[in-house]
Amino acid sequence: MSTPSEPVDLTNKSVVKAARLLRVLAHHGSGASVTILAAEAGIARPTAFRLLSTLEREGLVDRFENNYTLGWELARLGRLAEPYAGLVARVQPALDELAAELTETVTLSVPNPRHDFDLIAEAIGPHVVGVAVRHHVGQHFPLHASSTGKILLAETPAEKVRELLPEKLEAFTSRTIVDREALLRELKEVREQGYSIIDNELEEELLALSRPVRDAAGTMVAVLTVEGPRYRFGRDRIPGALHSMQLTAERVAEMLWHAEDSDTS
Repeated sequence: MSTPSEPVDLTNKSVVKAARLLRVLAHHGSGASVTILAAEAGIARPTAFRLLSTLEREGLVDRFENNYTLGWELARLGRLAEPYAGLVARVQPALDELAAELTETVTLSVPNPRHDFDLIAEAIGPHVVGVAVRHHVGQHFPLHASSTGKILLAETPAEKVRELLPEKLEAFTSRTIVDREALLRELKEVREQGYSIIDNELEEELLALSRPVRDAAGTMVAVLTVEGPRYRFGRDRIPGALHSMQLTAERVAEMLWHAEDSDTS
């Protein structure tokens, strides 16, 4: 009986490096030189120059004097793409496993250009079998009274938060933070600890935890959230849940951006 052959690695390293350059370039709205891009992407400058020249020829980047920016063709392709279908298909197994482990509801949200977030995927724990389920995908939740919203706001400069939110915030329960300055103080804690909590703030007896998912550059690209009723998902479960969520966040990042070759040639 023959032994199964090892899976063949079909990864093209040049394409991986080109994608890495595009992701780094996305963080430089006004453009960046090949020297800066090569250093931030961890790629040798001659290799980066060749890749950027090819991407420029295909319209995926533009060059003005010595600075590169994302190109017109990349913008055109982006408008044609279904924004979340591929992402959800990749990460759903990780969400399902976390929901099964914690026996609670797990969601994944992504920031949008409106300084808000889109809830794009969910997984339901086994405790809800045979019970009517309230689905979250597509719903809108208030920034100041949701754990996902607090993660998003914690990534936003305080002055921008003041522009986005009124001084007096809407109350959903007796525990909702309704003072903007009090919320800003909590957001500072969220930044320092790396996660957010809502406890009886959006709905009575609802507890939710959120953690950011970050790309290789450290930019938040998604938010992972676990929620459940306090009689089952109480504060005693927070440390263990946060640990499992961190592992899942790292796994999601790995699914979206495969471990890249460290070769800088």
